[in-house]
Amino acid sequence: MISSKTINKSNSNLHCGNIEHYEETSYGISGKTENAYFKITVIQEGTFKIHLSTSEEFDELSYAVISKPLNIDFSCIDHDNIVEIKTDKLTLELNKSPFAVKFKNKSGELINEDDASFSTSWLGEQVTTYKKLQEGERFIGLGEKTGPLDRKGNGYQNWNTDHFGYPPDSDPLYCSIPFYIGIHNHLSYGIYLDNSHKSHFNFGASNRRFSSFSADQGDMSYYFIYEDNVEDIISAYTDLTGRMELPPIWSLGYQQCRYSYKPDKEVLGIANFFREKEIPADVMVLDIHHMQDYKIFTWDGEDFPNPSKMIEKLEEMGFKLVVICDPGIKIQEGYEAYDSGVKEDVFIKYPDGEYYEGEVWPGWCHFPDFTNPDVRNWWAEKLKAYTDLGISGLWNDMNEIATWGQYLPELMEFDFEGQKASTRKARNIYGMQMARSTYEGAKKNHPNKRVFNLTRAGFAGIQRYASVWTGDNVANDEHMLLGVRLVNSLGLTGVAFSGYDIGGFAGDANSKLFARWISIGAFAPFFRGHSMINSRDSEPWAFGEEVEEISRNYINLRYKLMPYIYSAFYEAHESGIPVARSLAIYYPHDDKIYNSLYENQYLFGANILVAPVSSEVNLAKVYLPEGEWYDLYDDKFYHGKQEIIAECPIEKLPAFVKASSIIPMQDRVQSLSNNQNSVLYLHIYKGLENNTYQYYEDDGDTFNHVEGAFYKRLIEYKPQEKQIIFHAREGNYKSQYKEVQIYFHGFENELKQEISIDQQSIPIEKSPYRFIDPISNFDPLPDEERTDFKIENLPLSKFKWEEEQFIINW
Repeated sequence: MISSKTINKSNSNLHCGNIEHYEETSYGISGKTENAYFKITVIQEGTFKIHLSTSEEFDELSYAVISKPLNIDFSCIDHDNIVEIKTDKLTLELNKSPFAVKFKNKSGELINEDDASFSTSWLGEQVTTYKKLQEGERFIGLGEKTGPLDRKGNGYQNWNTDHFGYPPDSDPLYCSIPFYIGIHNHLSYGIYLDNSHKSHFNFGASNRRFSSFSADQGDMSYYFIYEDNVEDIISAYTDLTGRMELPPIWSLGYQQCRYSYKPDKEVLGIANFFREKEIPADVMVLDIHHMQDYKIFTWDGEDFPNPSKMIEKLEEMGFKLVVICDPGIKIQEGYEAYDSGVKEDVFIKYPDGEYYEGEVWPGWCHFPDFTNPDVRNWWAEKLKAYTDLGISGLWNDMNEIATWGQYLPELMEFDFEGQKASTRKARNIYGMQMARSTYEGAKKNHPNKRVFNLTRAGFAGIQRYASVWTGDNVANDEHMLLGVRLVNSLGLTGVAFSGYDIGGFAGDANSKLFARWISIGAFAPFFRGHSMINSRDSEPWAFGEEVEEISRNYINLRYKLMPYIYSAFYEAHESGIPVARSLAIYYPHDDKIYNSLYENQYLFGANILVAPVSSEVNLAKVYLPEGEWYDLYDDKFYHGKQEIIAECPIEKLPAFVKASSIIPMQDRVQSLSNNQNSVLYLHIYKGLENNTYQYYEDDGDTFNHVEGAFYKRLIEYKPQEKQIIFHAREGNYKSQYKEVQIYFHGFENELKQEISIDQQSIPIEKSPYRFIDPISNFDPLPDEERTDFKIENLPLSKFKWEEEQFIINW
């Protein structure tokens, strides 16, 4: 006899069975099958939640999902063996015998369906949902996962793991995001598995019947998202799990880290070198050696006798300081963090009440239980040791939890907001909850100061609290290109602010590798150089004069592009669309973009196509998707949907601009904290298609934009009407830019001697322009030619940026 409260599970596959009864609810239906309880909830027109449990009490606690169901109009119609739940966008057909779901769009096209023989089933405690493979189906996403862009034919698991120097096919890594997007027959959908236990995804690996997703324990709770395109699916997913806050603008500049810079004189000396060599940089980062015996919230009194004075000197040079935060609290009486942690009972325990002990950098440690709100408040109080000093950024590391031995006991007990859970449920969300505690604590200590918060481990929704970097990578070309795919995949799953250690953390980069890596990194959302102890120096000047020039070029380009980059971060904050955008977002049905030759290519923002290539090649194949494109450096024009051979000497990373684009830029600057630019440069690229661009600006440091202190302007390019429309500005922030200079790319045969602004004639000048400077000839052979990067005779016009609304005609 099956209990009405809890369904028993055996070691054989147990299908949820036929529906015994159901009833309509305010947001969908709920009921019982032979072997499970179920709820189907309409969240939005294109988003449904499917929730099955072997218990009558559903587990509703989610650290990832923050949105609630909207009051969406839907119909529920019973058609004998089918229950149809329908919105204006999406139809769910629920088969009664046996329980199985099928999704169709408003045109009746099949989007996704269960394999009805299994649908949702249990093997012991493990619960799995099986989906029929559709013809030509591809799968993208899953966050920080190695492997190809198209995950078809592969399997993955989510179990946050400290994996030093991970091989390029390693799985799992540090961060778990159980969200993917399926693509087939000009349709696309998203599935988010909301379960923090170890989970498994099979995209037709070792079979050609089904894809599947499973969790080792807990409920089967997943969200199905259908929208017209991949971009809107990502936006809907981030509506569920949240979007990033606007970061402090200085955190988008170049950050210099090493494991480890010490003493303080070295930190200041490196910072001063950047200024002397006129290489822009905004951040110095301290790894674990700044602490006394690796104990968090302390300083090594010998190497860092006066951290406040060091921070003051860095500020004078235009640098912010970021420090590492590890969760392990050394077991040592007299150490304030330990003593107060014991007094306030903040540490993770075994079920018998004894504190867990794990060994890590400081020795044997206890670990705060960040799933307890009281512990999060305790952490905020401890963080004052940093925030009161004026430290501007925090870096959460070792938060998988990483310990020597890499085998965290699974029976430990976590608070889980009072609901109690073991390591099996808590491990994947521990890093996210640490990052949350750090973010919320720093914000609590300085409520109107934006927080730069970086994490290694995370879970779905981590974008609300932190940026993510891809951990302890290796200094080789394979890892360099893998890092690009990891960042692009993180972007597909809501993490817009991510990056990798430029030059490689482990091992020694050679000069060509570092030069290529920093040019690629200039087009990454998070831009940091980092190397480990006992490796060669890896600052931009450490590889000789040629690499120093190349590094200066691309870091300068990054800083000149900052108005464009900051506007892209605003878009991520508003809609969840990433800064580094896999081509699968806009060209999901183009087979070529999944080719191993081209799968690393991506759009940086909406308009700049980046083609990462190995440091070992001077010529490379590049695929330009549908549309029209310009070479970034010389304006050479290309039609899309073709493969080209791109020259890529070490000083030139292939990059292209989409026709009809609008790219805002500024003059080079050494520090974003001291940006005195007053001229905004708008680069308009001739194209056949209408285009709009949302320019955004604010103070880059506070939350005053929430109260309207921002400058936002929609710029519209209408080639058929030969118009550029500058719509009325929004917000009450006064732009730092006083004048705008427009550069017209590709218009040479179309523009006359003047343009008109609201019927007033403005003369056109002609001026050359360089995005990056030519590189000196370091080869002793006199006939070597180096790329010049100059665009000759570019039409140029100037006008005041403070105009409220106006139209340019040509």
